[in-house]
Amino acid sequence: MTITLEMMPPLMFGGLIVAMLIGYPVAFTLAAVGLSFGFLAIHLGFFDLNFLQAIPGRIFGSVLSNELLLAIPFFTFMGAILERCGLAEDMLDSMGQLFGPIRGGLGYSVIIVGFILGAITGTVAAQVIAMALISMPVMIRYGYNIRYITGVLAASGTITQLVPPSLVLIVLADQLGKSVGDMYLGAWGPSVFQILLFAGYTFVLGIFKPSHVPAVPKEARTLTGWALWKKCLLGIIPSAVLIFVVLGTMMMGLATPTEAGAMGAVGAIVLAAIHHKGFSSNGQKILIVGVITAGVGTIMAMLFTEANIVFKICFAITYLAVAWICIEAVKIPDLRDLIRQGYETTMRITCMVTFILIGSTCFSVVFLGVSGGTWLEHHLTSLPGGVWGFLIFINLFIFFLAFFLDFFEIAFIILPMIAPIAQKVLAPVVGPDAALIWFGVMLCVNMQTSFLHPPFGFALFYLRGVAPKDVKSSDIYWGAMPWIGLQAIMVILVIAFPITVTGLLEKPANVDLDKVKIEVPQIDLPPLDFGQPKQ
Repeated sequence: MTITLEMMPPLMFGGLIVAMLIGYPVAFTLAAVGLSFGFLAIHLGFFDLNFLQAIPGRIFGSVLSNELLLAIPFFTFMGAILERCGLAEDMLDSMGQLFGPIRGGLGYSVIIVGFILGAITGTVAAQVIAMALISMPVMIRYGYNIRYITGVLAASGTITQLVPPSLVLIVLADQLGKSVGDMYLGAWGPSVFQILLFAGYTFVLGIFKPSHVPAVPKEARTLTGWALWKKCLLGIIPSAVLIFVVLGTMMMGLATPTEAGAMGAVGAIVLAAIHHKGFSSNGQKILIVGVITAGVGTIMAMLFTEANIVFKICFAITYLAVAWICIEAVKIPDLRDLIRQGYETTMRITCMVTFILIGSTCFSVVFLGVSGGTWLEHHLTSLPGGVWGFLIFINLFIFFLAFFLDFFEIAFIILPMIAPIAQKVLAPVVGPDAALIWFGVMLCVNMQTSFLHPPFGFALFYLRGVAPKDVKSSDIYWGAMPWIGLQAIMVILVIAFPITVTGLLEKPANVDLDKVKIEVPQIDLPPLDFGQPKQ
């Protein structure tokens, strides 16, 4: 059989799927399939050997010269530290007692804490495991329905992918060629609506099936009044300040994503020290003052453009406090071990991302070399239904692809191929500047389901690993179904109402160039004297 150029793109996709089903690691599978079809294309005369020289150039350009990707290890380190420092335990305990008196109160506390932790940790595995270990025994003890328990714990962990400063959003911004700050601004609307959907489902369940989400008995609530509020505030305020400083400085253009990630990594050590029982009370007070000072500096910079000097002074004070705490922290064995573990997690995740990026570059260069981009554009732009047909097909495609691939793999393999097509198709709907932001956030909402849907949802595996033995796997799988439906509803809302993403983005100035007038003021010049020169 003669292989033509038109047959190469679908053959490459088919070969990639077969290789992944065999079970080889995705990063090496991508590189092997790409290079194999590259040599086949050279043999068939579709391009020569010199074309493959683009692969090392693209790898060095996208990995070694890409400053944006440097933010990934910083945010990963921040999450790795915070997931082990006891912050989740404190917040879940205080929130559980605050919302305990109402039906579904423990569910609300899991959802809210999941939202806050999602904004400061960025890792689904750590969040699901930590919240399950802490909350599942308590929820079972007070008679919550086991399928609701497993569903709310898994779903609240996956919100990590959407809430800024999510690693997914950083990768999407890089692959789509957009600003990380704009991607974060676009993600806030869907993040809040997603939490409201989760809370709304819990509320409805409390009305129609109150036995599934009972209130916590009064005798089980050990804290009340100001003592309870104080514990809640001590858990929320430092976390909120860290989120505000990291995201605020980046969105205002005061720091690059890498610089903001570095601040987040240092802030994680601060929060770990604040929550560590062995750290001195004086040290905790110094840290709190430093963090509050950083927040004040950020607010001043937001309110007054001439406040840059105030901003710098506040951050100088903060970094002096943080430098002192870092010196003191390494003297405490538990904190020192915590920072070793954080480094290990960061190294593992960063290496995984790098190898996937290298493999996807090999695949995409060869795919584009055999006219794969043209092949994709022809099929995607000829779908029935125009823009909406394109969006429905892409979201269904990503949904089913997420059964087999991680979000990093989807972002590095699929996005570079479909981003130019999405820009061309969606620009007439929301404008050229917001098109890819809308598209990227939409896919981020969609890819949340990759952690939830059976049988390959990683959040379900994490939950299975820490759940008591009497909790059936079928309960974990069925418990996830309503929450997958809620996430699907969120995807539909983002498609139907682009303003949920674009509402916070800066609107481009609409200027009619035909009506622009440039008026030059008349200047009365003194008369010129061409007479005889004066004596």
